[in-house]
Amino acid sequence: MKLTIGENIKALRTRKGVTQETLADVLGVTCAAVSKWERGETYPDITLIFPLAYYFGVSVDELMGYNRDKVEEDIGRIIDDFHNAYWKERDFEKAKKIIDDGYREYPDSYEIMSRYMWTLGVTDAEPDLDAALAHKEELEKICDKIIGGCTDGAIRLNAWHMKAILLHAEGRTEEALKMLEEKCGSWYSAFEQLSEKIFKKDRPEFIYWAKRNMYELASFAADKISKSIFFDASIPEEERISGIEACGDALTDAYVKTGSSVFIEMARSLYGRLSNDIKYRDIGTEEDEARVREKYAAANSIVNANCDKDKALYDSIYGNQ
Repeated sequence: MKLTIGENIKALRTRKGVTQETLADVLGVTCAAVSKWERGETYPDITLIFPLAYYFGVSVDELMGYNRDKVEEDIGRIIDDFHNAYWKERDFEKAKKIIDDGYREYPDSYEIMSRYMWTLGVTDAEPDLDAALAHKEELEKICDKIIGGCTDGAIRLNAWHMKAILLHAEGRTEEALKMLEEKCGSWYSAFEQLSEKIFKKDRPEFIYWAKRNMYELASFAADKISKSIFFDASIPEEERISGIEACGDALTDAYVKTGSSVFIEMARSLYGRLSNDIKYRDIGTEEDEARVREKYAAANSIVNANCDKDKALYDSIYGNQ
């Protein structure tokens, strides 16, 4: 956040009707010093901040130009811009620049630093252990700052995840796994699972959370099905693609027969993962990618249409972005 203390001093001085010379005399500094403050060339000494605020009858925040609501709004905009560039535009260089600039401007924002640390080449989907070691000192400082001061559970878990990656990169894998077990809990202690259990089963709220969790778990399971086949080197490459695609086709058929959105959401997730892996993993052909991408687009269109009438489905997909 840009400091506007110089502009504020000039505006407050003008409003009070005093000259630069008068203000300089009150503070025991030179007129040239006041002039430099107002032109933004230098800042007042920290020992003068409270006397300045008292003299003008304003708070220190007001004197410094700090506006908490404006800061939170700006941080939210940075994160939205980052997500749009990363997830919608798929422009990773643009996304990295947005979050790099944001981190320089707001280095103490847990929301920004949490996203920034994953742009240092490590990534949470498939960590580059060399990149983790190369940025180890910076990453550890960020993780410790988050764990020591942040109260947001999701951001704290991200920090523990990164610390586990750093331990693994150092060859301390058993320590990493034990730490994750202690800090992250089991499937049944997850927020989503516990969210169902605060409602009676005959309540609409219970149905909403049960369905939302079902959709999220279904999508998650489909992603794991695709990965478990695609990265299995014991299976010939062409059989990996055809096997995963067959699973997606079967799920699409199940949707046609039942009308249940859970099956088409699984198919969408599976086709999406497969087309992405074909494109970036150098397995399969352009024809394979185009065919699977077309199936993904068709499934995605159905899911988006169903989102209009199923809030649980919509929130399961878009609620965490």
